[in-house]
Parts: sequence; C-alpha cells; structure tokens
Amino acid sequence: EFRRVLFRSFQFEVNFMCICDLKLGEKATIHAISGNDKLSKRLSALGLIQGTEIELKRVAPLGDPLIVNLRGFDLAIRKKDAKNILLTA
Repeated sequence: EFRRVLFRSFQFEVNFMCICDLKLGEKATIHAISGNDKLSKRLSALGLIQGTEIELKRVAPLGDPLIVNLRGFDLAIRKKDAKNILLTA
C-alpha cells in the first residue's frame, strides 16, 4: 500500500505499511506513528517507537485485536490503533 507523504513542500510516494498489512510471523520496523498526541504518547509508553522491530504473532478470529511481539513481549493492539503505526519492511 502506498501512502503520500509531504516533506518540506515536496510530495513523494514512500512504501509504508501498517501492522494490518503484515502476514503472520512477518517482521517490520516502525517508521512513525500518526494520529493524535494522546495515541502517540500511549503507544510510545508501550515501547512502540521509531526503529523498533515488530512481528505479527496472532490475529483474533474476527480480526481484532492483533497480537504483536516487540522488545521481547507480546502486545494486543486494536486494529484501529494499529492503522496509525507506519512500518517499513
């Protein structure tokens, strides 16, 4: 999935994905967290910061929540929040 990114008044396309785009067992690196400040601070406090490697471990039967592994622990995260976490392969 391609997302448009504005950077210093230049527009270019970068291949970012969210956790929802990962397949089970696939790993990626966190590039950025979008969304409001409250969400960004909460996710940062849980260890989801730029440069952290993350792996999709499990998906609930109805698709929500997602279980991810980062920094040696598993974390359940809502799909709505996971869409705000931009990853690079």
